[in-house]
Amino acid sequence: MTRTSSWRTIGLRTAMRLSPETPIGRPSFGLAEEEIATVLDLLCRGAAEARTLVSAGMLEVPITILVRKAMLRVKRQLGLTNLEVGGELELLDANDEEASVQGRIDIVLRFLHQFGDEEAYVGVECKRVRPGDSSLNARYVTQGVDRFAAGQYAAGHLLGMMLGYVLQLPLGALAADIDARMRKRYGEAAKLGDMDAHVDALSMQFGNLAQGAAGHIIRLIHIFVDMSPASSATSSTVAPS
Repeated sequence: MTRTSSWRTIGLRTAMRLSPETPIGRPSFGLAEEEIATVLDLLCRGAAEARTLVSAGMLEVPITILVRKAMLRVKRQLGLTNLEVGGELELLDANDEEASVQGRIDIVLRFLHQFGDEEAYVGVECKRVRPGDSSLNARYVTQGVDRFAAGQYAAGHLLGMMLGYVLQLPLGALAADIDARMRKRYGEAAKLGDMDAHVDALSMQFGNLAQGAAGHIIRLIHIFVDMSPASSATSSTVAPS
């Protein structure tokens, strides 16, 4: 796994450095630096392999299924037996006596020390994005990031991740567009910072997000990967942002 050494030692430490005032969630939700690097590596390598399998016009759900399958293949190739990869995890509030579901998160990873605690996992939400596409880029925030901010996903966790499927290259000002939308919706504290990108990612950013009324801070890592083969040539969603 030497291919990721540079961003592990520089970008990842920069991204995960927390101030003394920042709450970090329950200890069972904590992750070692090496574990975070492993998750990022699996996500990026899985997305790179899935990109060769997607078809024009493919939507988020089938893309994500291909990504999860590719992640499982990479996991086997690397001989990783200390974690499991799953998806469409049904999130339940045990304190709610109604027959309701909080949500279903797209990709979930669990390490051995998290087994047995249904609330402990690494949650990844996946959304399509495109430079200049105000509709897709808005949904990345309002139907993706918002679920972490509300505590619907990863309640009380130290870390969450967003995987952005970029449908059109070059990347241009896409990250800046997402950053502007984040700051407008959640305030300047949600401003994104750059981190060294994985070799199979186009761009990676990180930022802090206040979660729920309790004020817990969750750190989100935003990973943008090339999924341009899934773009539909007849798409009419592109509009000035």
